[in-house]
Amino acid sequence: KPGEQKHAKEPSSLQCMHLAVVACGDRLEETLIMLKSAVLFSNRRLCFHIFAEDSLKPEFEKKLKEWPSSYTKKFESNIYPITFSVGNAQEWKKLFKPCAAQRLFLPVILKDVDSLLYVDTDVLFLRPIDDIWHLLREFNSTQLAAMAPEHEIPKIGWYSRFARHPYYGTTGVNSGVMLMNLTRIRSTQFKNSLIPGGLTWEEMLYPLYQKYKNYITWGDQDLLNIIFYFNPECLYVFPCQWNYRPDHCMYGSNCRGAEEEGVSILHGNRGVYHDDKQPTFKALYEVIRDFPFEDNLFQSLYYPLQSKFLDTVHTLCGRIPQVFLKQIEKTMKKVYENRVIVYLGANHRY
Repeated sequence: KPGEQKHAKEPSSLQCMHLAVVACGDRLEETLIMLKSAVLFSNRRLCFHIFAEDSLKPEFEKKLKEWPSSYTKKFESNIYPITFSVGNAQEWKKLFKPCAAQRLFLPVILKDVDSLLYVDTDVLFLRPIDDIWHLLREFNSTQLAAMAPEHEIPKIGWYSRFARHPYYGTTGVNSGVMLMNLTRIRSTQFKNSLIPGGLTWEEMLYPLYQKYKNYITWGDQDLLNIIFYFNPECLYVFPCQWNYRPDHCMYGSNCRGAEEEGVSILHGNRGVYHDDKQPTFKALYEVIRDFPFEDNLFQSLYYPLQSKFLDTVHTLCGRIPQVFLKQIEKTMKKVYENRVIVYLGANHRY
């Protein structure tokens, strides 16, 4: 408009929120449902970085193209082969779950990406990615990654009871949801137990694995715990509602943040989307999976979810439905307002 100041166009790498996932084996559907949950609620544009076995690449391309244009215009996707820049590729590929160690190499591979949110395939977003993306602004001058604690209660946490290697804090951290400033990671010299001086991220990975490989149980997550044990000033710890797992309710509710604000990101580890051990988690997965993209969110997502939850009250997780519903209800109201009320306001002048 006349008189308005012109601004330089923001680089494409900064225009979108970068989301990375690693998919191998039978994780195609799970990954697509995760991406669907991200697109359903996000506000800003998304850039997907999908690392997958060669056999899965055409399937990802085909399925993503089948989504309606009102959603495909909200993201761009890049699909990469599984690659490891240092050490033995077969060792890395078999570390813990197939290909999971790929996440350790994201700073090396995605050289043009400044910041990134990595998630496991079994994650579901119950609010806009924009909200966790904003946590990057909370980093102080030394922090370069963010994760949630592995457990809230040290006496029943896995690391505090069983770990045979160094780990972060009193309960360790869970790497299923990991926010990263890749630029800082690439430029930092990390303290370590290998040599007196610092090592770069890439220099450190394989020697660290060689030193601790006989002591680690959870693969790449254990290596990240070791790294941040020696570099605690580099880690920002976000609360449990950003990585809510069965452990937070299957022994009784122990995530205060989720009780107060609702679950922000659901992490269905232990395969709970695909068995009947935690029907509350399975219900959320199935409702998002079955939601027709352009249907009414309340009628075709929220109400079916409420109905499914009635069948889960016999479980400890099912006894606290408000924890699972609070944030998703709030998010859907915002989506509704953006799509309907704002749209009507723009087209009807009174």
